[in-house]
This record gives sequence, structure tokens and C-alpha cells, in this order.
Amino acid sequence: MVSFFLALSLLIIGYFVYGRLMEKIFGVDEKLLTPAIRLKDGVDYVPLSWPRSFLIQFLNIAGLGPIFGAVAGAMWGPVAYLWIVFGNILGGAMHDFMSAMISMRMDGISLPGIIGRNLGKVILWLVLVFILLMLIIVGAVFVINPANILASMTRGEIFLAGCAFNFDVYFWAVVIVIYYFAATLLPIDKVIGKIYPFFGFLLLFMGVAVIIAAMVKGYHFPELWDHFSNYHYLKDRMPIFPMMFITIACGAISGFHATQSPMIVRCLTSEKYARRVFYGAMVMEGVIALIWAAVAMTFFGSIENLNVALSREGSSIASVVSEISFGLLQMDGHTFLSNVAAILVLLGVVAAPITTGDTAFRSARLIIGDAFSIPQHKIFNRLFIAIVLLTAGYVLAFSYNSLILWRYMGWSNQTLATITLWAITVYLYRERKVYVVALIPALFMTMVTSTYFFFAPELLNLTYNISVIFGALVTLLFSFLFYFSIKS
Repeated sequence: MVSFFLALSLLIIGYFVYGRLMEKIFGVDEKLLTPAIRLKDGVDYVPLSWPRSFLIQFLNIAGLGPIFGAVAGAMWGPVAYLWIVFGNILGGAMHDFMSAMISMRMDGISLPGIIGRNLGKVILWLVLVFILLMLIIVGAVFVINPANILASMTRGEIFLAGCAFNFDVYFWAVVIVIYYFAATLLPIDKVIGKIYPFFGFLLLFMGVAVIIAAMVKGYHFPELWDHFSNYHYLKDRMPIFPMMFITIACGAISGFHATQSPMIVRCLTSEKYARRVFYGAMVMEGVIALIWAAVAMTFFGSIENLNVALSREGSSIASVVSEISFGLLQMDGHTFLSNVAAILVLLGVVAAPITTGDTAFRSARLIIGDAFSIPQHKIFNRLFIAIVLLTAGYVLAFSYNSLILWRYMGWSNQTLATITLWAITVYLYRERKVYVVALIPALFMTMVTSTYFFFAPELLNLTYNISVIFGALVTLLFSFLFYFSIKS
């Protein structure tokens, strides 16, 4: 338990210490008018209070990522704590804060615009296609996953007005897409801004409830210094580097976040709130990831048993998360309280992916609008883009296995984070700011994503040693490209 609380303390300290350092390095100016004030349009540029902005940003970036990724990452053991803590403070939270501040100084421009202005037009169009595909994949994953959960809860059919309704996965997928359509199309304060506080409560409730229940019930939490090794049951195929660093994305560092931040940049009323909203939301996500990693390692009695639970036939991360949640929150002699807790957890499991899927499609609409200069205050423009995006997402959701979509989403997510880190590095250098805070994470993530690309079975599937060598060569190449670009 000491390792968990030490990691938790470091995350909180990181917010106050390293977060303030990021403010000073960037040069936050409270006197500057933000895009929400200067460009207010009642649709996307809508001034919101910072607590409301924080909740929306938190739900935008969190979803199932810090739960599913952390539970899967716990298969490697307590070493996952180190990546969640240091990856979050030095990488993920810095990445989210800096990319948001750059967007704020550029009128709330979307991520492809930030990358294009710092890395060039060729990279801009390549990244634009890459990001849109990733966002549609994210949206598709978060159509099918909650639809499956809801279908498992509502088997059977009912008759309304003489018509039979079968509550299967297709029915719930349509319902979810209809909601996504509204969230993508309507002003941000009409749908997302109203329901996210409740969804935020559910996600936080899940995390706090399971960790308190585990402590009250006397579960033993493994310590980092006693279990500092690779516990994954497929050690040879799943080395800690780079596999764990790809598996645990949300909670440590995630490129998806930088696609979401401009949405909230257009709602922030002062730059002084940027650290609270962007750096703070990422640290909070790290706390959630830390909780679920710790609980997953202890619930089944050992890390080895967690590996058994996740590797058994018919098992999935979703089923394991459900087993942990209901197992911990089952209170002997308190049936009513147990049922209430179980319902809240189940709602949270459904709400978490939906709050990522809706903003994935919304940010894709904003990116298309920015890239092709399509005014978004006109309802027809938003309607046309929303129909195209959601149709593509629905079709993709039922065209591929959700596990395959999840793996590709993980790698593309971390690759996008790497590209964003390089864009931040170039921006800070050009603005004569301390760019090393972004350069070091950029180099590390280049090594991670390139090694994974060569080693992962769903990609090139080369031997481990060859993959590490090629990954190092790619990282060295990017280092030289950066050096020559700043000297030219």
C-alpha cells in the first residue's frame, strides 16, 4: 500500500510543482483575452466556468482508457506505477497543457493546424488524415463497447404502439449514434456541458469506491520494491519496453487528448485557468489509472492470478473490470447499498466510453471545419460533416473486431502524442522558451512507438533486439532532423 500512496502523492506534488513550472516556461498571461471571449459564436466558442470546463475536459480525455489500459497494464506488475506517475507528470500533463496553450495563442486552432504551423504543410496533411482516421476509430470503438454492455443488460424485446423492439447491440448502437449526432451538432453548452457533470461524478465514484472498498476489506497491495520485474504471462512476447508503454496510454500520455483540448480552449475565459483544466485533468486521469492498476493487482490475490483472469478463454478487460467492481462493492448485509453502488458502477462503465465517443466525433467536425475553412456557425455545414463522420463510425464499428480496433487505436494514439510532442518542441524553441521539457519526452516516445511498430505482432513482428535497434535508429534520425531544422 506504501507504493500506491507514494505514487499518488507524487502525482499531486507534480501538479503543483511541475505544473507551475510549465506555466512559467510558457508564459501564461492572465491579461490576454482568450478565444472564447474574442471569437464568441454561441456554438463552439462559448465561455464556460473553469470547473465546468475541467469536467468536460476530464470526461473528454478519460472514458474507458484509464480503466481498461491500467487494468491491462497491471499484468506487468507494480512497474506500471512508475510509468503512470512519471509519464503523466513529465509527459502527458505537459503534453496536454502545452498543446492547449499553443492552441489558445492561435485562436483555438485544432491539432492539425498546430502541427502544420510547426512541422510544415506536408506533415499537416499527413497528420490530418491520420487524426481523422484515429478519431473515427475511437468513435467506432466507443459505439460498439457501450452498445454491447447495454445489450447484455437488456436482453429481450418489448412492444410499443404495436411494434416489437429488440434491445440487441444494433438497437443500442443506433441509440448511441443518435446521441453522438446531437452532441456533435448542437452548441457545446446544450448537451455536453449539461450532462458531463453527472458523468464525471460516475467516473470519479467508480475509482474512489473501488479503492476504498479494497482497503476496507483488507486486500494486500503489492509493493514496487518487492515485485520489480515483468509479471506478464507472455514475458517474451510482451516485454515491459515498449509494450507496457503502449498499453497504458490514458493516464500516462495520450495523443487523443491534444485533439480534444482545442474544444475546451474555445470555452476558457482566462489563461490562468489553463493549468487547472488541462494539466489538472490529466493528473486526475493519472489518479484514476493508478487506482485501477492497484486494484487489479490485488483483487485476484496476486498479479499472477490477474494474468490468469485476463488470459482465460472468453475473458476480456471489460468482464474483468465488471468482476472487480461488483466483487469489491458487494457489502454483506447491505443489499440496498450494494445494489445502488452496483448500478452507479454499471452506469459509469457505460457512460465512460460514451463521453469519449461523442467528443471524438465533435473534435473531428472541428478539425474538418478548420482544415477546409468551413464555417461551423452554419447548421447545414455542421449537419453535413456530422452525417459523414457518424455513418463512417457506425459502419466501422460492425466491420472489425473491437479488440483489433483497440490495439490499432493504442499505437496510433501514442504515435500522435509523439508527433504532438515534436510540434511542441519546435514551438517552444522558436519562441525562445525552455524546449528541453518537450524534447526529452519526444525522444522517449519516438523510441517507444517506433520500437513497437517493428516488434508488435499486429505490425511488422520483427525480433525484439532488431526492433530495439531500428527504434533507436529512428529516434536518432529524428534527433538529427530536429537539430538541422533549428540550425537552418
